[in-house]
Amino acid sequence: MADVQRRGRPLPPPPPRGPLGPPPARIAPRPEPVDREKTCPLLLRVFTKVGGHHSDNEFAVRGKEPKDEVQIYTWMDATLRELTDLVKEVAPEARRRDATLSFAFVYPDKRGRFVVREVGRTFSYPNMRRPDSGSKTLSELKFQIGDYLDVAILFQ
Repeated sequence: MADVQRRGRPLPPPPPRGPLGPPPARIAPRPEPVDREKTCPLLLRVFTKVGGHHSDNEFAVRGKEPKDEVQIYTWMDATLRELTDLVKEVAPEARRRDATLSFAFVYPDKRGRFVVREVGRTFSYPNMRRPDSGSKTLSELKFQIGDYLDVAILFQ
């Protein structure tokens, strides 16, 4: 009986439609490149490890960070590809053809405990058939000055 009553009623008007289709998606504007001649670089503390990332416990005590540290002066518009090339200069394992570099930011959370968060991967020798995260910049990945960068050197 309820079905019969519903059929007798007129349909509600359709919701208003805007121009063709849904609203356009917001595309985040690419950040302005840094003028490296006029902008002071930041110190990026990079920790490398073959086989995987360091655990968050290895960063728990200030001054007792892992020993395999490289200090790099760079800018917020540095890409993961630039950082890959710098790591390859100091870590022979990263120069292997089958090497993949996994990048993670290490930073304290709201409780003061360190967090290791993977942000991208690059291939030691990239090609067009194997896309990677090499074009992403530190600022696009939400890097904050004072964070560490942990680089895991992995093999396929």
